[in-house]
Amino acid sequence: MLNEIFSKCELEMQAGINHMLKDFKTLRTGKVTTSVLDNVKIDYYGTMTSLDQVGSVLAVDATTIVVNPWEKNLLSDIESAISKANVGANPNNDGDQIKLFFPAMTVEQRQESVKQMKSMGETAKVAIRNDRKHANDKIKKLEKDKEITIDESKSAQDNIQKLTDKFTAEIDTILKAKEAEILKV
Repeated sequence: MLNEIFSKCELEMQAGINHMLKDFKTLRTGKVTTSVLDNVKIDYYGTMTSLDQVGSVLAVDATTIVVNPWEKNLLSDIESAISKANVGANPNNDGDQIKLFFPAMTVEQRQESVKQMKSMGETAKVAIRNDRKHANDKIKKLEKDKEITIDESKSAQDNIQKLTDKFTAEIDTILKAKEAEILKV
């Protein structure tokens, strides 16, 4: 019973870190990646569809992304969706493809990216603390229902706290490495 709670809690905490890492891909660092366009969707025959489903999205160098739609009639829709998404570059439509030229990041932009990254990290820590609370609530319920002893309950809650500390430390390590990556010119 307790092992189930431990493993479920650990899985949920790992999912929180994975979600944070996925969010990091939307951040702009020194080198542009196609993931800055992950949240851009267009209306494709009545369905909101991501850009990589309607064409190729390539980072051709450190500052340029090219979107090459499979259907040329989608160019204007893609251009307006990118403009609305405010990804940090204006789309240039040449009739065949859309090019995004990202300027080199300023120190202020890098610091703003670090702020966003730290906010994402704090959100992940909150999620981990919520996972801890849910696991501890389940343990306390088992104790209240007399399915486990007070000592087992205390020991289980200590184990949950160790898991929480482990994942919080992992987030701090990831944040430190990502901050160094973003601030590196």
